[in-house]
Amino acid sequence: MAAADPPPTAVRFGIIGCANIARKVSRAILLSPNSTIVAIGSRSLEKAAAFAENNGFPASAKAYGSYDAVLEDPEVDAVYIPLPTSLHLHWAVLAARKKKHVLLEKPVALNVGELDEILAACESSGVQYMDATMWMHHPRTAEMKGFLADERRFGQLKAVHSIFSYNFGADFLKNDIRVKPDLDALGALGDTGWYCIRAILWAADYQLPKTVTALRDAEFNEAGVIMSCGASLRFEDGLIATFYCSFLSNLTMEISVLGANGFLRVHDFVIPFQESVGPFYVNANTKFAELSIGIEPSPTEHLVKTELPQEARMVKEFSSLVRKVTDHGSETEQKWPTISRKTQLVVDAVKASIDKDFQPIHVVY
Repeated sequence: MAAADPPPTAVRFGIIGCANIARKVSRAILLSPNSTIVAIGSRSLEKAAAFAENNGFPASAKAYGSYDAVLEDPEVDAVYIPLPTSLHLHWAVLAARKKKHVLLEKPVALNVGELDEILAACESSGVQYMDATMWMHHPRTAEMKGFLADERRFGQLKAVHSIFSYNFGADFLKNDIRVKPDLDALGALGDTGWYCIRAILWAADYQLPKTVTALRDAEFNEAGVIMSCGASLRFEDGLIATFYCSFLSNLTMEISVLGANGFLRVHDFVIPFQESVGPFYVNANTKFAELSIGIEPSPTEHLVKTELPQEARMVKEFSSLVRKVTDHGSETEQKWPTISRKTQLVVDAVKASIDKDFQPIHVVY
C-alpha cells in the first residue's frame, strides 16, 4: 500500500541504490513526520520500480534507471546513499555539488582522506551531512549519557568495552558486498567495528584516543578482507577502551562502560531487541553484601520507550536540520561531520595497526 500524502514542508528524499538496508531506511523516511520519498534510482529501471512498489513508496515517487537521474531531479532535496563504501566518494561528492543534502550509510568512506573530500563538498555547497548510525538517535542514548555524566553515581570514566558481531552463514561470507575487496574493503572493521568505535567515542565525549593498537589474530577471508578483529585504545587521561567486531561470531551488540563509582551495560545498542523500548542496566556505588554473598544495591534496569523507531528519529532529526538550512538560512550542523570524521580516524588507525604488524598508531585529528 502506498504511503499517505506527506505534509507540504516534508523534506523530499531520493534514494540512490536498492541495498537491503535501504528497505529499512525507506520505511523510516515514510514514518518520520517531516520527510517523504520522491525518487529511487538503480542501475536497472525495473529494479527501482519494483523496490518502490514492494516498499510502499508514495504513488507519486519516480523510479529511475540511473543514480544520476535522482541527483538531476529538482524535486529531490536530500539523498540517502546506501551504496557499497567504494562508491561513496563519487556519489556523495556529486550529490553535494548538485545541492542535495547527504544522509550517508556507514562506513562512510574507505579512509579519512575520502571522507574529507565528501565533507568539503558538503561544506562548499552548504548542504547538511549526517552518517546513518541509527542508535545515536534513540532516546535511550541520551538517557544513558545522563547516567555517565552523573559524578555521584558514575564518576570518572575508566574503561569501555564494546562488541558487535554477527554470523549470517556461508552465503553471506561468500557473496555479500561486505566481504568483497573492491566494494567494502574494510570488511567487519568498517561494518560492525564502526559501531564499536562510535560507542567508545560517545562514552568518552568524543575525545580521541592517543594511540590505537589492533589485537593480534585478526581474521581475513581469502581476498584479504577483515572478517574479525579487535583493538585497544589508549587515551590521554588514562581511559582504556577495547572492542571486538566480527562476521564470524553470534549476534551480539554490547557496550560496557565502567566509572569510578558506577557501571553501565546495554545488550542491544545497535538495534534494540524491541523497536518501541530500549533497556539498559546500571550499578552505582556497588559494594559486596555481608559475607560477600551478593552485592548491594542491586543493579537497576531502565526502560526507555519511543513512539518512533530509532531510524525514523534519525531521519526526523536530519530533516529538521535540512529545513533549518533551506527555510531559515541557518548554517549546517557541524556536530555530525565532526563525529563521523573522528570515527573514521579511529577506523583508519585500527586498519593501519593491522597492516603494520599490530604496532601502536598515533591518532591525530
